[in-house]
Amino acid sequence: MRCELVAVGTELLLGQVADTNSVWLAEHLAASGIDCHFHTSVGDNVDRVASVLRIALERSDAVIVSGGLGPTQDDITRHAIAAVMDVPLERDEAVLERIRALFAERDREMVPSNARQADVPRGAVVIPQTRGTAPGLICRVGDKVLYAMPGVPAELKDMATRAVLPDLMARAGTRATIVSRVVRTWGLAESTLAERVAPRVDALEAAGNPTIAFLASGIEGIKVRITAKAPTHDEAQAMVDAEDAELRALLGSVVFGVDDDTMESAVGALLEDAGLTLGLAESMTGGLVASRLVNVEGSSGWFKGSVVAYDSQVKFDVLHVPEGPVVSEKAAAAMAEGAAKVLGADVGLSVTGVAGPAEQDGMPAGTVYFGLHLDGATDVRHHRLPGDRVRVRQFATISMLDLLRRRLLDRLGPTG
Repeated sequence: MRCELVAVGTELLLGQVADTNSVWLAEHLAASGIDCHFHTSVGDNVDRVASVLRIALERSDAVIVSGGLGPTQDDITRHAIAAVMDVPLERDEAVLERIRALFAERDREMVPSNARQADVPRGAVVIPQTRGTAPGLICRVGDKVLYAMPGVPAELKDMATRAVLPDLMARAGTRATIVSRVVRTWGLAESTLAERVAPRVDALEAAGNPTIAFLASGIEGIKVRITAKAPTHDEAQAMVDAEDAELRALLGSVVFGVDDDTMESAVGALLEDAGLTLGLAESMTGGLVASRLVNVEGSSGWFKGSVVAYDSQVKFDVLHVPEGPVVSEKAAAAMAEGAAKVLGADVGLSVTGVAGPAEQDGMPAGTVYFGLHLDGATDVRHHRLPGDRVRVRQFATISMLDLLRRRLLDRLGPTG
């Protein structure tokens, strides 16, 4: 069973509203074992919507349409569906009575335009509303099926769960489950990562299940998505687990988490396991690192705080950095040691550098020094980071946390 998603609304094309409905539907189709190969967004125009629906029905077994079922003039989805089915719209009195009753319950006047929501293409089956006024539709188009639901997310999710997904499963006749996992990495370029993973891609290519795909996410690293399809969730999960293990054997410490894991949550887990606390000294990042860390649930157990020493004099007075250039190896080391001492932390982590656009202390934009003080020793790393001022600061933030993550992994040893 191949299904396609069509989202209707000019606001989607203008970027005024994000299409979260298609994301939610795709997730639930995958969990139900329904393949979804195309997502389309189209504006509020009858001819264009009808054209998109005809194309979708030619290449897919089922089409799910979201949006355009309301009472206003730009809600034209039902008209486009009627055109595709080559049938007239007919007013459903039962639906109209339900809309009237809903307005009466809320002690509000029903204006005439609301009656448009009771117009149904001849032959369509109505999906009753439980949360709003516009009903959904199940429409047979030859040997294909077309579903239409309101664009209001709560209404769509209710209808999809209650009517659309069960109907799709019944039509599919067989049940399968698709399970995906996103393996998150940091530290390698996409091309380098692809070369390392190439043996697994080649091994899986013939079978086609599971599959591997690369998702570049810029300042958050490269993601590797594993997707498996099987008759049951447990079987699909086992396939994903096995491939996850194969990838980790190839990539090692480049992998910092999966799915919704973040670099900061990975660091927090390692600090908690080691029983260590962390103190920061931030210059060019201006508190970005601390902001990410405090978003991690339970961070108060291992994060002491941050000294945002943006001005050089603060570095000298608070962190006891020696007078001199502040974008230097010596300054980064002193900042890390000062952070640990001032904040009473087991680990001191620091960053100083030039975000740009102008140079500082004779150093070009993108120059960054990270300091790490742990177990009585201080290590400093020098980097040249790409991008504009915003990207340099963001790259510095995640790179700084990755330095700590790798150091903690080394400290735990091979059995950690």
